[in-house]
Amino acid sequence: MTTLALEVSGVVRHVQVEREGSRFVVVLDGVRHVLDAAEIEPGRWSLLLDAARHSHEVLVRTSQADAATVIVDGATVPIRVIDPRRRRRGAAADAGGDGPARIIAPMPGKVVRVLVGAGETVAARQGVVVVEAMKMENELRAPRAGTVRDVRAIEGASVEAGALLLTIG
Repeated sequence: MTTLALEVSGVVRHVQVEREGSRFVVVLDGVRHVLDAAEIEPGRWSLLLDAARHSHEVLVRTSQADAATVIVDGATVPIRVIDPRRRRRGAAADAGGDGPARIIAPMPGKVVRVLVGAGETVAARQGVVVVEAMKMENELRAPRAGTVRDVRAIEGASVEAGALLLTIG
């Protein structure tokens, strides 16, 4: 079994993956799913989730050793594998990086709460916006400390996967 911590648009998700014959058992944040997966071509997959009748086309584009862009049915989702050795070094390790941090909707949903405003100072891992998707609330967190530059999220508004919600400088 492979166990990973993934950062999906600012949200840390815990994933366990195990192969069972031609299927994969995936436990995402404690919820078990069974995937039938067929590789169409290198990096392009057809996935059938929990024996649903509809398949999902997934394209994985690796950009760095620890990062990838995953396109699910046309929606772009940036993903980063969190190195557990880096997390042990503390929050200062997560504070690096040049340029603004963009908080992006990880999936289509509805903005439930905007927790910060433009000009506010935020700490690394502080909640900044809550998005509801599939009746689950997801608190998106600041990847590092900084000042909120731009807030585009509006409470009650629907958002598409990949939509820019706010920027931290």
